[in-house]
Amino acid sequence: MLQSSDNSFLKSSSPASNPNAYNPIKTVTAPIDQATIGRTVMIKGEISGSEALYIDGRIEGKIIMPESRVTIGRNGKVDASITAREVVVMGKVTGNIECSDRVDIRSEGSVSGDISTVRISVEDGAALKGGIQVHADHKQEKAQSQPQQKSDSPKALAATASA
Repeated sequence: MLQSSDNSFLKSSSPASNPNAYNPIKTVTAPIDQATIGRTVMIKGEISGSEALYIDGRIEGKIIMPESRVTIGRNGKVDASITAREVVVMGKVTGNIECSDRVDIRSEGSVSGDISTVRISVEDGAALKGGIQVHADHKQEKAQSQPQQKSDSPKALAATASA
């Protein structure tokens, strides 16, 4: 019993006494790169970038984030056209939205403008005024058209010809 306590003592003290021991450095960063526009911030002009954007302030102009997610927070007010991969609306948007993936309008959100997207979700209580164009995902179109072109069956040729 005396030996086991001595071993535990050695194990607990050995990393501290060894200067070459691996001690991970703790960093304080967000898990996802995201820019935030706070409540009191107002921006007039064009915003572009490649990281996620959270807007809780006011924006007037254009937002161009084709590879990223744009989230309009509950306090956010956007008078701009938005081009992004994904848009989440919890505040108020006045302007057209063009998404390559999806638009999500939450119950407290409001959109006044035309939307062009692959997928859309509108919760109960959300306000939406404008046109909606839901188009097919270009990745799915390419994947579906390639097997049909390689097939020699009459049904596949007829489907390709009628499309």
